[in-house]
Amino acid sequence: MDFRIMGLDSPLFSTLQHMIDANEDGDKTSNAPTRSYVRDAKAMAATPADVKELPNSYVFIVDMPGLKSGDIKVQVEDDNVLLISGERKREEEKEGAKYVRMERRVGKFMRKFVLPENANTDAISAVCQDGVLTVTVQKLPPPEPKKAKTIEVKIA
Repeated sequence: MDFRIMGLDSPLFSTLQHMIDANEDGDKTSNAPTRSYVRDAKAMAATPADVKELPNSYVFIVDMPGLKSGDIKVQVEDDNVLLISGERKREEEKEGAKYVRMERRVGKFMRKFVLPENANTDAISAVCQDGVLTVTVQKLPPPEPKKAKTIEVKIA
């Protein structure tokens, strides 16, 4: 797959193209990334997201065009990594119809976010409306300040 033909000639896609080409040449002696790693890196680079911090929560907003809620996964990995992913498959061509132009994005959507220490991974909600996924991660309450401990002084 040549990203330059698709109009994606940014340095990131050029690097990905080089890695794919090296991997396809059968160069197993180098530390070339696996095909799935390259595919995931491409999905992450092509999935924009907004992140907002509110007083009591963090909000992650990701466009997921054409996906139904069953096609979207929201997971927590390693206790502090929020993983948002989905995949949109190409529509099957109907008899007598052929594509003249295909510009809409198909394939994998993915983003990973390292959550801050005060994120409550037990209080996460996700809502997809009009192709926009909103994931809300509640914050843990701040720890109680330690009270001064008074030590009784005894007279000996």
